[in-house]
Amino acid sequence: MDNLEKKRLIDKHSPKTKLFKNSALAFLFGGLICALGEGVFLVLTGIGAEEKTAGVLVTLIFIFAASALTGFGIFDRIAKHAGAGTLVPVTGFSNAVTSQAMDSSSEGVILGVGAKIFTVAGPVILFGISSGVLYGLIYFFAGLIF
Repeated sequence: MDNLEKKRLIDKHSPKTKLFKNSALAFLFGGLICALGEGVFLVLTGIGAEEKTAGVLVTLIFIFAASALTGFGIFDRIAKHAGAGTLVPVTGFSNAVTSQAMDSSSEGVILGVGAKIFTVAGPVILFGISSGVLYGLIYFFAGLIF
């Protein structure tokens, strides 16, 4: 069986992607998460928190909520329908770390959780920091030139 035949066989038996539906759901759920975050932010600033503090608290609340929902098995059911709408914000990062910690917990605290907790999230951290450093260097040298 050559590669073309394999590709046809795979295409024949693979489910068709519903691009428009998946994109719309991701947009709606991502927007809902952001709107909910804005609502929490407004409540926190309304009760007297400074904007900077309220922003940090919203992030922490969403990280905790996503971790708790992951632990109870609810986050994955939501993400199954919402797709990237739940995975792109900080909730997705929290889910990735929590899921990995749960999956590796049977191997122990050090060699399981400690060694594998950032297996999924590690590249995000690495490239996030690297791109931030690169942007900072460009910004610094552009300031010297201009």
